[in-house]
Amino acid sequence: MPGYPVLPEGLAYGGDYNPEQWPEEVWREDVRLMREAGVNLVTVGVFNWGLIEPEEGEFDFTRLDRILDLLHSAGVYADLATPTSSPPTWFRRRYPGSRLVDREGHVLGGGSRHSFCPSSPDYAAASERIVTALAERYAGHPALAMWHVHNEYGWANAHCYCPTSAEAFRAWLRDRYGDVGALNAAWGTTFWGLTYGSFEEVEPPVAAPVGVIPGLQLDFMRFSVDAHIACFRRERDTIRRFSDLPVTTNFMIPNCKPMDYWRWAGEVDVVANDHYLDSSRAEPHIELAMAADLSRSLAGGRPWMLMEHSTGAVNWQPRNLAKRPGEMRRNTLAHVARGSDSAMFFQWRASRYGAEKFHSAMVPHAGTGSRIWRDVVALGADLRKLAEVRGARVTAEVALVWDWESYWALELEWRPSSDLRFRERMEAYYEALWREHVTVDFVHPSADLSPYRLVVAPSSYLLGEEPAKNLHRYVEAGGHLLVSYFSGIVDENDTIHAGPYPGALREVLGVTVEEFHPLREDETVTLEPFPATGRIWSERVRLAGARAVHEFADGPDAGHPAVTRHDLGAGSAWYVSTALDPGTGLRDLLGRVLDHAGVSRPRGLPDTLELVRRGDHLFLINHAETPATVPGVTGTGVFDGAAYDGSATVPAGGVVVVRTQAPPS
Repeated sequence: MPGYPVLPEGLAYGGDYNPEQWPEEVWREDVRLMREAGVNLVTVGVFNWGLIEPEEGEFDFTRLDRILDLLHSAGVYADLATPTSSPPTWFRRRYPGSRLVDREGHVLGGGSRHSFCPSSPDYAAASERIVTALAERYAGHPALAMWHVHNEYGWANAHCYCPTSAEAFRAWLRDRYGDVGALNAAWGTTFWGLTYGSFEEVEPPVAAPVGVIPGLQLDFMRFSVDAHIACFRRERDTIRRFSDLPVTTNFMIPNCKPMDYWRWAGEVDVVANDHYLDSSRAEPHIELAMAADLSRSLAGGRPWMLMEHSTGAVNWQPRNLAKRPGEMRRNTLAHVARGSDSAMFFQWRASRYGAEKFHSAMVPHAGTGSRIWRDVVALGADLRKLAEVRGARVTAEVALVWDWESYWALELEWRPSSDLRFRERMEAYYEALWREHVTVDFVHPSADLSPYRLVVAPSSYLLGEEPAKNLHRYVEAGGHLLVSYFSGIVDENDTIHAGPYPGALREVLGVTVEEFHPLREDETVTLEPFPATGRIWSERVRLAGARAVHEFADGPDAGHPAVTRHDLGAGSAWYVSTALDPGTGLRDLLGRVLDHAGVSRPRGLPDTLELVRRGDHLFLINHAETPATVPGVTGTGVFDGAAYDGSATVPAGGVVVVRTQAPPS
C-alpha cells in the first residue's frame, strides 16, 4: 500500500484550486502567484463532475488537461480529486431514486453538494464510471502527486432514510447477526414488546415517538459509516487499477460526529484532515491542537496532511471572525508541530459567487496588496525553512481514550442528565493537559496502551467487555489509568453491564456506584481536603478495594468518596465522580496523577505557551500578548538562525522553532 506522497519534497503547501470559476487568463496569473508564495501542491477537480461529464457517458477533459499541464509547467503538483461529492444536475434528474431522504421522510432538494443516497446503486455506477475515466486518463500525468477521493464524507448525507438505504440496512443487519433472534437479543426488544419476527420488519430509526430502541439507533449509525466507507473503497480500488500513487480523502476531525474515524483510518494511504477555528471559543487554538493530535493518532503516529484550513474568516459560523495578525501563522505551525507534513487551505483564490464567496482564501478579494497575501507569502518561506521536519514523529507519554461509538451512545435520548456531553468531558481533560504542557495521543479503548505512562478516559460511557479487559491488563502491567464519571456503564448494544455501576470498570477501579446524583444547572459541590468544586454530576461511591483521595464535603453525597485511587498489580487506577472545576480542581488533580505516573513535562511556563517536540525540533508557540521565556532550550533557530544556549524568548503572538540537534549531513 502506498504511504505518504513522495512529491512534493519538503512540506506540502497550497490549497483547493478551482480554476473553473475563472477565465483562462486568470490561470496564468494564478501559477505566477503560486511560484511567488512557494505553493507546491494544489487540490484540483473536487467539483468538476458536471464539467468533465456534461451528459451521461460523454466526457470532456480539455479544461482539466490544460490546468494540469499548466501546473506542471510551473512546478506545482496536483492532488487530483474525484468529483463524486457533487453529482451533476443531470444525474439527479435521471435517477430520482438516488435522492437523499431525511429522518422525517422529506426528499431533499438539489442545489447543493452531498444531495444523494450513499447506498444508491445508480450513484455507485455513475461514480465508478467517472473515476475510471479520470484514473485511466491521468494516472501517468507528471503533475500528479496523489489522489483525493470525494470530499468530506458525511458532511450533509451522513444518514439517508430512503427505501434503498432501508433495504441496505437490513442486508447489513443480516450479515451482522445471522438471524433475527440474535438481533432481538442484542437490542433487548422485549422491552416495550418491540420484538421483530424477521429482518424485513426492521426499518431505520426514522422520526418516531421518543424512545426509539437504542441498539437500533447505534447499528444504523454503524451501518451508515460502512455505507460511506464502501463508497470510498469502490473509488480507491478503481484508482488502484491504474495508479500506485497514494489515495486519501479529507476527514473532518473531530467535528464530524457521525463518522467513526477509527474505522476510516485504515482505509486511506495517508490521513488528511480539514480543520477550521471555532470563532465562538475564547481560545480556539486549544481545540485546534486537539484536532491535530487526534489526526496524528488516527495516522498511527505517522505524518498526516492538513488538507484544509483558513487564512482568515470562514463563512458558515454565526459570527465569522477574521484572524488577527499572526494567528494564521500560529495555527498553521501548530498543525505542523503536531505531525502534519502539509499546510493546505480552502481555497487558493476567493470565489466571487456561490455559497462560500465570503470564505477567506490565499488570494483574497482584496488581492495581493492585502495583509493576508503578505502573510501567505511569508508562511511559504517559513515552511521551506521547516522542510527538514518532514517525516519526523511526535511522541507522547499520555493517551486520551476517544471512541466515536461511545460519543453516539452517550448523546442518545433519556440519559440521567442533559449535561452529559462527550466533547465537554474530552475537552475539559485535554485543555488541562494542554495547559500542563503535556503532549497527548488519542487511542481507541482496545488499542495497545503499553507505550503510555498514563491513560485518561474522560467519557467512556459505552465500553465493551474486551476493551475493559484491555484497560485492566494495562493497569496490572504497571500503567496508570484515570477515569471520569459515567464510564463503563453499557456494552456495545447500549445494554447496562450486569451488577453495580461502573459496570465494565468496576474491578479495575475498585469501586461500586450505588446511585447517580446529577446536579441542577447551577448547582456545585465542594470537595475536601483541597479547595475544589464540582458541577454537573455526583455519585454515591462505595469503596471495593480502592481508597478515597477526596470526599464530597456537601451536596447529595457529602461524606462519600469523590476521587479514589486503586492500586492494582504494578499500576493504579483513579476515579473522579464529578466535573472538577478546570482551575485548581482538575489541574491540581491531574498534576498529582501525572507525577505519580512519572510523566515528564516542563514546569513553571505560562499556560498560554504551546510547547511541542517533533523529532529534533522544539516548537514554541506563544498565544499571549506578552513575551514568554522558556528555560532549558539549546539549539539553533530554524527561521532566523539564532543561537539558543539555555533559554529562548518567544515574542508575543510569535513562534520559535529550535533545531535541538544538528541536521543530518
